[in-house]
Amino acid sequence: MAAAVATKTAWKLQEITAHSSNVSSLVLGKNSGRLLATGGDDCRVNIWSVNKPNCIMSLTGHTTPVESVKINTSEELIVAGSQSGSIRIWDLEAAKILRTLMGHKANICSLDFHPFGGFVASGSMDTNVKLWDVRRKGCVFRYKGHTQAVRCLRFSPDGKWLASSSDDHTVKLWDLAAGKIMCEFTEHTGPVNVVEFHPNEYLLASGSSDRTIRFWDLEKFQVVSCIEEEAIPVRCVLFNPDGCCLYAGCHDSLRVYGWEPERCFDVVMVNWSKVADLSICNNQLIGVSFTQSIVSSFVVDLNRVSKCGSGLHGLVRDDKPLVPPVPMGSSLRRIYDRPSTTCSRPQRVKHNSESERRSPSSEDDREEKESTAEIQNPEDYKEIFQPKNSIKPALTKETSRPSQSADSQAPLPRQENPDPLQRPPVAASTPITRVEPSVIPAARNEPIGLKASDFLPAMKNQSLSEIVDDEAMSQIRKGHETMCVVLTSRHKNLDTVRAVWSTGDIKTSVDSAVAINDLSVVVDLLNIVNQKASLWKLDLCTVVLPQIEKLLQSKYESYVQTGCTSLKLILQRFLPLITDILAAPPSVGVDISREERLHKCRLCYKQLKNISNIIKNKCGLSGRHGSAFRELHLLMAVLE
Repeated sequence: MAAAVATKTAWKLQEITAHSSNVSSLVLGKNSGRLLATGGDDCRVNIWSVNKPNCIMSLTGHTTPVESVKINTSEELIVAGSQSGSIRIWDLEAAKILRTLMGHKANICSLDFHPFGGFVASGSMDTNVKLWDVRRKGCVFRYKGHTQAVRCLRFSPDGKWLASSSDDHTVKLWDLAAGKIMCEFTEHTGPVNVVEFHPNEYLLASGSSDRTIRFWDLEKFQVVSCIEEEAIPVRCVLFNPDGCCLYAGCHDSLRVYGWEPERCFDVVMVNWSKVADLSICNNQLIGVSFTQSIVSSFVVDLNRVSKCGSGLHGLVRDDKPLVPPVPMGSSLRRIYDRPSTTCSRPQRVKHNSESERRSPSSEDDREEKESTAEIQNPEDYKEIFQPKNSIKPALTKETSRPSQSADSQAPLPRQENPDPLQRPPVAASTPITRVEPSVIPAARNEPIGLKASDFLPAMKNQSLSEIVDDEAMSQIRKGHETMCVVLTSRHKNLDTVRAVWSTGDIKTSVDSAVAINDLSVVVDLLNIVNQKASLWKLDLCTVVLPQIEKLLQSKYESYVQTGCTSLKLILQRFLPLITDILAAPPSVGVDISREERLHKCRLCYKQLKNISNIIKNKCGLSGRHGSAFRELHLLMAVLE
């Protein structure tokens, strides 16, 4: 049997009953090629291993059919969008709900994870594209421009752009930093079902119901080539990892295309009917399809597929072979510049501050409590999710493939990092090259630099019983009086600010806190003001922004967090107003109130420009700080 399978180019791997009702969506994990997620009309999301028949985990919480699912690059998170417009994100390793995101008014048609940060993009039948911050549970941007349902979303490999395709026959390219559209491609004459970025070059592929695949140059914003065949419409596309060709999943066939010049390298007949997603693992292409409640998976041996050459299956129109166009020289196209560091995984803690929860409500909390992750198969769950980064290809073993070359020995991206449990702890005194000065964390188990030996007198051959109580107490009280003076002074300053605050004049109370020239007092006051966004006014921004500039450069983590929260509130509430007022033409006549508002806007704009330089320099940091600075950089992109 194994020998018979070995002679085939494509074969059916398995068939499973995925849900108790119709399957409405499914997706493959792109990292390992073996993880499969299905969404059904039963409102569940089920997790499977491609080569095993039993469900690993069942995720509940949605109250309407699940229309779209997506697994992140590291295969630790999964996001699912429902018919009602709600989005839920689960942590697969922790087996629990992570976030519930509300905001769309219709079906969620498409989802994608940002390649480096804690962001998710969603496209809906309400025509909107939204960018969500997973960690802080809020919508960062809403991109408006499509006039019909958004069918596919893809982040660029460098994380700077977002491509969206729609039933309105268009493909739009969005600049995430600027928060606006870069280009719109309108050459398709039917709904555009899929888009995919080239893994290396500035190239985008799109497949449409008009039976064409188009390749777009993202430097010149023009079409590179257009492939037309009767076998299309294309249901899914995937570039080969090295970018040499494009695989197109069509009805009962896999087609391999080149674009400079446009040609078809190979056609492989696969009985997968309406294929829904493709993935590549160990030089094997995995395809999955669904019919009613049945999900089928198929394997194509890419060692037996032509991926280059003159194109033996050359394109033919009107029974005449095409004249190949002159190659345009793809080597001249730019290559993505990927950042050297990545964002940390979204935090699993709940934030009490309203400023950090963009869409908080008791209903959201209730929905998250009602969302569960039921582990159906503990053994498979432990094998895949418990040993972190342990997903290994299993298809070649179970299908007895004879041709296991060097491709199958290549390590997966996630296997490059050693197990964190085997990594020795790094002491604080270890010399490490850092981009930022040492930061004093906001939460710690003991004071920085405090040692128990400092409280005891030096001993030379004395036993502990010989220590005099008075000597021990004098050591313990070292610095106590100084600390009391500091805390007393701070308490006095806070009383002064509180007295002004009680009069209801927020601006004056902030002025008094700034005049004291103590950042700790400013932080305490901002932590209160940040909890009620309605307290913020334009004249308050002019006073607070210089203080935020100091907080963002502080060595105290709590100060930096407060500064980021305040700056985010200011950008969300006032940046559009500031830019609009500064861009407005001068008024006729004398308008004192308008002149005062214009002066405040100019002052805020100048301060924000100074802060933007700090934000830009800190965007490369890793961890929670880096994620916060990258988000602020996106919000401040309009200043550049």
